[in-house]
Amino acid sequence: MLRSLSSGVTGLQSHQIAMDVESDNIANVNTTGFKYSRANFSNLLAQTSSIATAPQGALGGKNPVQVGLGTTANSTTRIFSQGSIQNTDKNTDMAIQGDGFFIVSPDGGNTYKYTRDGDFKFDASGNFVNNSGFIAQGWNLDPVTNKVDSTGPIENINISPGLTTPANPTSEVVLKANLNSGSLVESYSAAYSISDTGVVADDGNGNSTEVSGDLGVLFNATGEAFSLQPGQGVNIDFGGGVKSFIYDPNGDQTGDYTFTTMKDLRDAMDTEASNVAGTDVSVTVNDQGQFNIQNTDGTGNDLVIDVTAYSDADTTENVKFTDSMKALNATLPAGGSGTAISQAFNAATHSSSIDVFDSLGSKHTLRMEFRKTAVSTDTGSKWDMKVTVPEPGEINTNPSAATPANMIRGSVSFNSDGSLSTYEPPNISYTANNGSAANQQISLSLGTTNNFDGMTSFDSASATSGISQDGYTGGDLVGIRIDQSGTLVGSFSNGRSFGLAQMAMAKFTNNEGLSTAGSNVYDQTANSGDPIIGTAATAGRGFIQASALESSNVDLSKSLTNLIVIQRGYEANGKTITTSDEMLQTLLGLKR
Repeated sequence: MLRSLSSGVTGLQSHQIAMDVESDNIANVNTTGFKYSRANFSNLLAQTSSIATAPQGALGGKNPVQVGLGTTANSTTRIFSQGSIQNTDKNTDMAIQGDGFFIVSPDGGNTYKYTRDGDFKFDASGNFVNNSGFIAQGWNLDPVTNKVDSTGPIENINISPGLTTPANPTSEVVLKANLNSGSLVESYSAAYSISDTGVVADDGNGNSTEVSGDLGVLFNATGEAFSLQPGQGVNIDFGGGVKSFIYDPNGDQTGDYTFTTMKDLRDAMDTEASNVAGTDVSVTVNDQGQFNIQNTDGTGNDLVIDVTAYSDADTTENVKFTDSMKALNATLPAGGSGTAISQAFNAATHSSSIDVFDSLGSKHTLRMEFRKTAVSTDTGSKWDMKVTVPEPGEINTNPSAATPANMIRGSVSFNSDGSLSTYEPPNISYTANNGSAANQQISLSLGTTNNFDGMTSFDSASATSGISQDGYTGGDLVGIRIDQSGTLVGSFSNGRSFGLAQMAMAKFTNNEGLSTAGSNVYDQTANSGDPIIGTAATAGRGFIQASALESSNVDLSKSLTNLIVIQRGYEANGKTITTSDEMLQTLLGLKR
């Protein structure tokens, strides 16, 4: 009977522990990141009156006769189920969705504690701390590499107040664009606008105009390609008889005059006109890409110009070219009172511009202009490229006396399928001449050979689909946000954003083996295993949700129900004691 009293007492003690555990759960129903616990009961060693016996002969076996000695609360289990995620208005709040713990240190990184409470903030020194002043651990931006290396040892996360980022000079310009390969274009300009050789012709008034470029790839005034074939051309009579002017890109044609470029044709026309009418006739190309013929003869000799179609047994007339040249047909009286002007000869062109930055963070506009100069059915098209920067800036890459100091010429070639073949130059050396570092190396990334990842040349409108560069001016830190990997991304007044630090996360083999240390933190124990430290969303660690906190995982309705169960259990054990007492009183009454 005394055993029943003892059993009742153990029941009371165990249920009191269960009540303590459940009360703690309810008290922390609104504690951020709290994980509830449950009390685990086990029976105590029983008193054995007789042991079990095996069957023997005709006598069956007997079970042991044992009387239990009560119960005990031998352990508590912390349940690490996911708490609900609550959005907040604080951008430095963090919630872990999945397994893992934030790492904090109460002593500047000498020892570590672990928490699910993501209520962090910056203190006056720029330390990223929780509400207890424990500093969050992770990885800071390396000032040398300008990267956050999450493979190194963890340290106190610190972002200096008033952080600024220095200017970053541009080192690469990336261009993605299509240059129209078709015979009809909407983007074109006068033929003089970009020269493949830099050769210029005097317009007769001391003004120089670039007039080079293969006439075979030029366009008329309505944007239609001449598509001149070898042997095609026109007949021109300046009053001295009809002379043929034949397109000869391969150097194998015969005729009175042959030409390939605008300059070739201008020179040939000027020569023939001078032979007939003397030096008082000038042939130039104006800034609209038109041939201009003037008669400055003051002796009274008129100049009659007659342009007609040319064809022979091997070639057909090029109507577009003939029509453009027929506009020159005129009678020019002596004295320069009239001018014969052809239709415009235009080039397929395209241009793109972007601002680049020097070492001081100053902004300069880099412009890239392209002009079609050749077409081949076998090898695709070729375009001239001209890169310019504002004066007094200079491009020091392969300087040439034929080009200004702020310009460099190159080319882009395409394959017959429109993919990029080659381009030059691959980079430029830029000096802004404003006190910034000289010879700034800027890579021009127009794509990779035989691919379509940069410049292309399809039969569609010329257009720039993307242009970017990696430089920026200096800026001040204006805000911080946190991404799913726990990276603290700083936003600066120059429009740039990059990672300043990254939160470390720890994962344990046995979360239940952690020991609570108050202040919403846990300590590592011998049974939790060592922390496996890494970044969020890797190796089984959960991802981080910013501007949110993880609520307690206490289910209040379940906890209140458990209170009733514990209360009834406690009352029942109390009845065991009072009943045993009454039975003892009856036993003692037998003596009387």
